[in-house]
Amino acid sequence: MHETIAYLNNLLQDNDTIVLGLSGGPDSMCLLNIILSLNKKLKIVCAHINHGLRKESLKEQEFITDYCQDKNLILETTTFAKKSNEEDYNEQELREKRYAYFADVINKYQAKYLFTAHHGDDLVETILMRISRGSNLRGYSGFQVKSKKRELTVIKPLIFMTKKEIEKYNQDNNIPYVIDQTNLEDEHTRNRYRHNILPFLKEENKDIHLKYIKYSNELDKYVTYVDKQVQKEINKRYQNKTLNLKGFSKLDNLIQTKIIEYILDDNYYHNLYLVSDKHVNMLLEIINNPKPNIKTNLPDNLLAIKSYNNLLFTKEKLNKEKYKFELQEDNLLPNGRHITKIKDTAKNTNYYIKLNSKELTLPLYIRTREPGDKMIIKNMTSPKKLKDIFIDSKLPQAKRDTLPILVDSDNNIIWLPGIKKSKFAKSNNEIYDIILWYN
Repeated sequence: MHETIAYLNNLLQDNDTIVLGLSGGPDSMCLLNIILSLNKKLKIVCAHINHGLRKESLKEQEFITDYCQDKNLILETTTFAKKSNEEDYNEQELREKRYAYFADVINKYQAKYLFTAHHGDDLVETILMRISRGSNLRGYSGFQVKSKKRELTVIKPLIFMTKKEIEKYNQDNNIPYVIDQTNLEDEHTRNRYRHNILPFLKEENKDIHLKYIKYSNELDKYVTYVDKQVQKEINKRYQNKTLNLKGFSKLDNLIQTKIIEYILDDNYYHNLYLVSDKHVNMLLEIINNPKPNIKTNLPDNLLAIKSYNNLLFTKEKLNKEKYKFELQEDNLLPNGRHITKIKDTAKNTNYYIKLNSKELTLPLYIRTREPGDKMIIKNMTSPKKLKDIFIDSKLPQAKRDTLPILVDSDNNIIWLPGIKKSKFAKSNNEIYDIILWYN
């Protein structure tokens, strides 16, 4: 805790305006009260987001409202409604929406910093998760106490504290807070790391988070150096959404990779949430391919077109692209998402489907829609036109032509991933031998 207070005292000056992301949980309430305890004259703006995902959300917002009124603090709140088609936002989309909201609050009050309550245990979990799923050098470094998120300067001063230290601070100082019960469940990946792996590491070293901070800072030094070299090349090579490939193959492979990553990050995806190293390697393959003219699809309707010594990134002409290919174990789709065969899941949303191969004509195919397409929706008896299903689901017109459709070899429509399942879909208590996930 001493490191956190020392850092804050060194960072903050009298009359600074700051924004603090306040969930009402033990971490953000701890951070708020540590800042309030400093001998500083600060203008503190608390920013709360009601994600609308749990029935307790309104009570939590009421708790925060009462607390801020009692402490005479400015409070800004917002509620994230579902998408127009009533889907929930995924984790990456929520993160982007959160920071966009925080940016609005920062601009409204001309604040200097955004404070979030990420702590030392979060850092360990983040690094381990990224090592497990794969990332880039910056991703492997987790997060730093001070960083830039687009135009925001983000401060995470609890990085020096463990969850146990936060709990002790709250107890010693009678700090009230609310508990998100989903943090106690193992359904989410982070919770499984938190409940199963982190305790083992802490048995080996109770201050393991400090080792991970050192690891993170060391990686960040190398990332910063590489960034400078890459930026020099980008400034020379990338203009008007086009990468000049002349001499590109002579660059070190690391620099090539980073150029692609930073172009995608800065211009299209912001922190590579929608793309992985598979997409980067795919672009490097077409760049180094001797064929002069190649194109490939990337997430979010982005198209990369190689033409001799140029690589153009564009979102034009993609909506009319048609495709059909046989289902494999893992299928990268033109919209950047995947349809993947998995072993098991209890989930039953429209992003998953369970099938009995004996009821289908194999192999299965993924294609775009065709004139006259109809499907018998699960629990219905009569076929319904895809056009009407799309209208009912409020699917934007621009996405209808590129939505992946799963069919069997008799052209029976089996699944509209993320939208509807057909009569072939099986429930958990029925017989099935194929499980697919749209991710």
